[in-house]
Order: sequence, then C-alpha cells, then structure tokens
Amino acid sequence: MKLDILVLAVHPDDAELGCSGTIAKHIAMGKKVGIVDFTRGELGTRGSAEIRDLEAADSAKILGLHARENLRFKDGFFANDEAHKIAVIKMIRKYQPEIILTNALHDRHPDHGRAGDLANDACFLSGLSKISTNIEGQEQEAWRPRLILQYIQDRYIEPDIIVDITPYIQTKIDSIKAFKTQFFNPDHEEAETYISSPEFFDSVIGRAREFGKSIGTTYGEGFTCRKLLGVNDLFNLS
Repeated sequence: MKLDILVLAVHPDDAELGCSGTIAKHIAMGKKVGIVDFTRGELGTRGSAEIRDLEAADSAKILGLHARENLRFKDGFFANDEAHKIAVIKMIRKYQPEIILTNALHDRHPDHGRAGDLANDACFLSGLSKISTNIEGQEQEAWRPRLILQYIQDRYIEPDIIVDITPYIQTKIDSIKAFKTQFFNPDHEEAETYISSPEFFDSVIGRAREFGKSIGTTYGEGFTCRKLLGVNDLFNLS
C-alpha cells in the first residue's frame, strides 16, 4: 500500500504526542497515513511491551491509520548503523510516502535524537538504486520522500512550520490516552514517572495552545525541517 504520509517513531506514543493532530487532519482530508514504530518501548517503567502493543493498536483505531508496524529495535540500544538503516529503508520503500514525519533531532530522551538522525539518513539512502533491499523475496524500488519533517517533542524547539489542528485536538487527546499505562491515569497503581504526571499531560496540551496562538488558531503542532521550505501561493500561508 502506498501512503501519503509515513510517521517514523522510536517509541509507541511518540507519534501521538508529537503529531497525532496532523495525522488525524490529513486522514480527514482523504490522505493515507501510517506509523512505523522502531521499538516496543520495553524499557518504560510502567506497563510492558505486550501492553504497549495493545495500546498502540487502540490508538491506531482512534486515528484511523491505514497501517501500523513495529520494527522491534532494541529500546535504548538501537544504533544508527547499516542494519538499522536497511530495516528503515525497507519500510520507506514498502510504503513510498511523499512525506515523512519523524522524531525531534534534539530532545531530553536520547532515543529521540538518534531516531531522528536514523530516519533522515535512511530517507536519503532509500533513494539510491544501488542499495538493494527486498521484502519476502520481492526486490524493492528506490524511493525518496520529497519532504521530511521532525515533530517537536519534550524539549522546546523553535518550529519551522506549524499545522493548525484545532478541529482535531480531541482526537489527539484520545489517541494519547489510549496509552493508559503511560500517561496520567488516577486508576493506575504503578509508580509515577516523568510522563505519567498530570503536569506532563497539561504541558502537551499547553504547547498545542502555544503553537496555535502563534498562527492565530487555538491549537497547533510544530515541526522542524532541515531544508528551506517553499510555497507556490503566498495566500495559502497564515
């Protein structure tokens, strides 16, 4: 299946926190969107990899995703090396997205920046025809997305572009709350973590408000880009 947008996320719930409003908005526009998670988040203090699998599936239904896969890289210990790049290249070539959304290049969690670099490197290499890959014996064609954006996560980074997600803020909230073991849940009895506090959840919504205010809307999601962005029509800018 060819996707319009492929989201590459190192942990299940990264996409939900960083760009689920943008995902929901484009699906409502008729675009095909999928997520490939790199790890199962097995090092997380709360829950388990098996529970995270179920939570990710629940979130996928809420968002209306057209595909969601997990590469099962080793949480915390994957590397930006040949083997991991090839695995990501296979996913890029499988789904042939026009746009890729991926992890922040600099963040509190070291996995985020490493995953962002891995995704960017894989996107470039995926376009080289002399790199041979196959899935189930089927040779893949070279494919390079035309645009790569990094969603902003825990650390504040000045965005290069902000997407208005005002009509989809509840979908964003619902998709995050699908990860019941990870975020604020007064009925959950595991030890509190940095991301399970009510303050963390409030900060996610607060940032969406801040980004929205910056472009004259109520809620927004910010993204960075390693290249200059261009438009054909100035009247499409807000």
